[in-house]
Amino acid sequence: MRHLTRREFLKQSAGAGLALGIPMLVRGGDPNSEIRIAIVGLGGIDTVGGVGGRGRQLITRFRQVPGAKIVALCDVDKAILDHGARLFRDQGENVSTHMDFRRVLDDKTIDAVVLATPNHWHGLGTIWACQAGKDVYVEKPFSYNIWEGRQMVAAARKYGRIVQVGTQRRSSTVLPKAFEYLRSGQIGPIRFAHALVYRARASIGKVDAPTPVPDTVDYDLWCGPAPKGPLTRKQLHYEWHWMWPTGNGEMGNNGVHMTDICRWGLGQDGPPPRAMSIGGRFAFDDAGETPNTQVAIFDYQPAPIICEIRNVSKNTTPKAPSTLGKFRNTDRGIVIVCEGGYLAADFTGAAAFDNDGKKIQDFQDGRKSGEIETSHAANFIAAIRSRKADSLAADASVGHASAACCHMANISHRLGKQSACGEIRERIRSNGELLDAFERCRANLLENGVNLDATPAVLGPWVTFDARQECFTGEFADQANQLSRREDRAPFIVPKIV
Repeated sequence: MRHLTRREFLKQSAGAGLALGIPMLVRGGDPNSEIRIAIVGLGGIDTVGGVGGRGRQLITRFRQVPGAKIVALCDVDKAILDHGARLFRDQGENVSTHMDFRRVLDDKTIDAVVLATPNHWHGLGTIWACQAGKDVYVEKPFSYNIWEGRQMVAAARKYGRIVQVGTQRRSSTVLPKAFEYLRSGQIGPIRFAHALVYRARASIGKVDAPTPVPDTVDYDLWCGPAPKGPLTRKQLHYEWHWMWPTGNGEMGNNGVHMTDICRWGLGQDGPPPRAMSIGGRFAFDDAGETPNTQVAIFDYQPAPIICEIRNVSKNTTPKAPSTLGKFRNTDRGIVIVCEGGYLAADFTGAAAFDNDGKKIQDFQDGRKSGEIETSHAANFIAAIRSRKADSLAADASVGHASAACCHMANISHRLGKQSACGEIRERIRSNGELLDAFERCRANLLENGVNLDATPAVLGPWVTFDARQECFTGEFADQANQLSRREDRAPFIVPKIV
C-alpha cells in the first residue's frame, strides 16, 4: 500500500476537516502556523484482550485537525516509544522521542501536550504542563482523585492554560438538540437519568509471584506518584485500570463518559451532594481490585443519576451474543426517564420514546464516533488559538465534576461491607428506581452464574460532599476525605495550587 506524503496527508486532512465542520484555524493571524503537540502515553502494543493504545488513537485524531502538528512522542516503555516513532518515519515524518515527560516540558517549541497516561499521572502531568506554559488535552477520567482534580482546575486558571478533558461526547452535535427537546417538557418533567455501561470483560488472572517488569520500561517513571511496589499481575499495561493505586475501575474508565452525558443533559454543573454504591468484583478470581459490577447513585435534585456497570458475562469473545441485558432497549449510553416517556442517547444519535416504548422523535446527524473525536480535538486546537477557555467543549471544570462523581461512587464502595440482598433492599426500598436497578443487576448476575445470596455484594454508605469546601462532611467524612487524597511518592508530588 502506498503511503501518503505529508503534503498529501495534510491536503486530505484539510478536506476532511471541512466535511466534518471543523473550522480552519488561525494562530497569530497566520493560517500556515502550526500548534506543536506532544503525545504522552501511547498505550500497550498487542495487549491481551485487544484493548488499550489510547495515545495512538489520539494521534490519528489530531493528525486530522488542520494546523495541528505532532512533533514529539513520550512513553516510559522504549519498545512502545520506538514503535510509535517508526509509524511516523514510515509516513516520511520525524518526531522527537522521550521516556521522561519532564524532557517534553523542557522543550520550549512544544505548545501543547496530549496526556493519555494511566490515571495516576493525570493530575501531576496536567499541573506540570500548565506550569511549563503548555496547554493540555488530558484523557478521562480527568483526575485520579478528587483533591488532584481541584488542583488541576486551579492550575489551569492560575497559569492561564487551555485544558480540555477527553470526554469527546461533549462535541456531539446531536446531544444538544436532544437535550433541548428534553428540557422543552414535551415528555414531562425529568425523574431519573441512567448511565449504562454493559460491557463484557474477561478476568485478568493472577500470579503466584511478582511478574518481572519488562526491561524496556522505566518502572520508576511508570509508577510516578503511585507507590513503587512489585508488579502483582500478569500484564503491566492497561490492567492498571483495575488496581486502586493506579486506576479507578470501570466506573472511572467508561462510567465517567456516560455520567458526564447525564450531567450535561440534566444541566448539573458540579459534583452531586451525595453518592452511594452497591457492587463488587464477581466471578473473576484474579488480581483485580476494583468492582466489575456496580450500581451507583449520584443524588442530584430533582433528578438523580444512576450509573450501572456490568462486566460479568458468560460470553466475552467479541462476536459472541451479549448476556449483559438491556435497559429500555439500550446497553451503552444514557436513558433519561421522564413522566411522559424517556430519552435514549449516545453521542452518535438519540431518540425520544413514550411510556409504551414508541419512538416519537429521532435525533441524528449521520456522524460517526471517530468524526466526533476529531471535532473534539479540533475544538481544543481552536481554543488554543483563541485563548478562550470558555469555548472548550469539555473544560477542566467539566472534567473535574464528572470525575468527582466516579470518585464518590468508588469511595462509597471502598467504605462499604458485604451485605445480604435483604439488607440491601431494606436500605434502598424508599428509592424505587434504585431498587429496580439493583434487582435488574442481581437477576443479570444470576443469569451469568453469580448468586448474590452466596456471594454478597458490597453495600456502600452514603457519602456527602460539600462542593464549595471541596471535602466530605457528615458521617464517614474522615474516611472519605482520606480516600480523596493520597500521599504521593517523592519526587512525583502533586502540588497544592494557591
